[in-house]
Amino acid sequence: MNPVRLAVAELRRLTASRLARLALAALVLVPTLYGGLYLYANHDPYGAFPQVPAAVVSDDAGTTLDTGERLQVGGRVAGHLVESKTFDWHRVSRDEAKHGVDDGSYAFAVILPRTFSADLASTAELTPRQATLVLETNDANNYMTSMIGNQVIKQVTATVAGEVSQTAASRLLLGFSDVHDQLAKAVDGSAKLRTGAVEADEGARQLAAGAGSLATGLRDLASGARALDAGIARAASGADDLKAGATRLASGLATLQSRTAALPAQTDRLADGAEQVAAGNRTVAGYGARAAHASTQLKSRIADDRAGLLSTLKAQGLTDAQLAVVERRLDVVDGHVDSADATIQSASADLGRLSRGADEVATGARALANATPGLTDGIAQAHSGAARVRDGAGALATGLDRVDEGADRLVDGASSAATGARSLAAGSTSLASGLDTLTKGATDLHAGLVKGRDAVPDPTDSQRKAMAQTIGNPVGVATDSLSSAGSYGAGLAPLFMSLALWIGAYVLFLFVRPLSPRALATSQRSFRTALGGWLAPATVGIVQAAALVLVVGRGVDIRIAHPVLALLFLCFTSMTFVAILHALASRFGAVGKFLGLVFMVVQLVSAGGTFPWQTLPAPLQAVHHVVPMSHAVDGLRRLLYGADLAPVLGAVAVLTAYLVGALLVSTVAARGSRVWTPRRIKPELAL
Repeated sequence: MNPVRLAVAELRRLTASRLARLALAALVLVPTLYGGLYLYANHDPYGAFPQVPAAVVSDDAGTTLDTGERLQVGGRVAGHLVESKTFDWHRVSRDEAKHGVDDGSYAFAVILPRTFSADLASTAELTPRQATLVLETNDANNYMTSMIGNQVIKQVTATVAGEVSQTAASRLLLGFSDVHDQLAKAVDGSAKLRTGAVEADEGARQLAAGAGSLATGLRDLASGARALDAGIARAASGADDLKAGATRLASGLATLQSRTAALPAQTDRLADGAEQVAAGNRTVAGYGARAAHASTQLKSRIADDRAGLLSTLKAQGLTDAQLAVVERRLDVVDGHVDSADATIQSASADLGRLSRGADEVATGARALANATPGLTDGIAQAHSGAARVRDGAGALATGLDRVDEGADRLVDGASSAATGARSLAAGSTSLASGLDTLTKGATDLHAGLVKGRDAVPDPTDSQRKAMAQTIGNPVGVATDSLSSAGSYGAGLAPLFMSLALWIGAYVLFLFVRPLSPRALATSQRSFRTALGGWLAPATVGIVQAAALVLVVGRGVDIRIAHPVLALLFLCFTSMTFVAILHALASRFGAVGKFLGLVFMVVQLVSAGGTFPWQTLPAPLQAVHHVVPMSHAVDGLRRLLYGADLAPVLGAVAVLTAYLVGALLVSTVAARGSRVWTPRRIKPELAL
């Protein structure tokens, strides 16, 4: 008897009566009922969230920003939640919300306290406060609602943080614009400062050069004034001598006139004295002429130096007021020089007249000596001339004394002016050095301000708005999924479809005999006996898999990317699960069926059908790589979602190994079952 005939015989036994056929139909539908109903119930629970009642409370009183803008975040957040329709939001009071969460009317409540906006606005203060959202939950209603509420709070927090960040960034960027404008004004001011410093530096250098030239000219003036003072002193001394001589001459002539008796003897002496006086007078007149010439040259030179000095000072940048001060000082000097020159010219003229008079006296004395008859008249004229010479010499001495005093004052004034000019030159040099430093500093300041101005952003209103939005929400999420389940139910489908096939295979062996007694009683080969015992439930398992795919794909409306391949893979998975349970039942009997149940539990917790298998404890992670359901789930995921199918071949290989191994175990069990033992005749446990 071949394995197919054994399988057909077993199937006929299972469909021999109406009740048996109903039982077989029930067995076929077990995986469909388990997997289909569970996936139908959990197909899209997130899409049903708008039916979940939730409360939102806004006690936010709002606040006013320092810009005058009114900030009312709490009301906007509550309004956005209600408009979003993510849940069945109800905007109620705080007491209503707490009472509703307590009695189960609301799954949870989101409460925005009175100081919510004020706390958000405190980010601009030195002592900021964290705004607080209150999530009111009650796990007695449903634990999952607390988890969902926490996710809602995170989304609300992210939205509020983004809005606050946009507001803060906008204010910050507006402050940058103000700083940029002020820096632009500072740049303009620094440019003017630099230009003024350069011009002032150039003027200070010209002033220093002019002051140096002025000091040199004043030193020359002081030297000339000292020479003039010495010459005038010598002229005054000569005038004093002239006066003394003229006085003596007048006295002598008086005596001569009164003593004409001794005229012949004295005439020769008088002629000699007159000639001496004439010679002295010529010498004095020569001194007077030189003094007058020197005074004339000094006056002319001072006039020339005055005009040149004023031109130089004006060219060096002295103001009209400063030039007026210098001109007044020079006018005083010119007054003294003019007065001295007038006196010297007058004295020189007097000395010239005195010299000529002395010559005349000498001539007269000589003529007197030669002409005694006219002696009386000549003596009288000589006496009169000597008196005039005496008076002129006195006037000359007095004038020269005044000129000497003026020359002294000129020397003192020229020396003081030269000292002041040197101080002015030194101060101008220091000023020029300081202005050099100022110019360099102004240049560095201008460059630094330009750099700072260019570094500070100056966005337009639209740019500031765009930048604030980007700063407030700097990270965008672009989802690029290589494959997508599409819904929560589709995400669970691989696990529960695999689990449904295991349960379907498990319940089959509540009715199906693992090994045919007829085959065991004959000389049938053990492998054929085992294969025949497996084919009948495997065939039913294929029908179970087909029904499951039909209900999940059509009834529950879970998209299957590769329906044909998925059906073939599920059929092969069902055949493998049937083989494993067949081997356990064949080898261990009733205990094997219990081990099949335990093995299902082990696979359920280690297959990684819900959370990633890496989240399992270390022992279960090791189990995950061994149990067949893990590979069935992995392969089915790729067939359902449309990912790379290469790993499906690996899953098929593992399932094939389990299938072959299970058939080998069934073959060994069939060989052992040919021997009847007391335990087989009367088992301790029967299922």
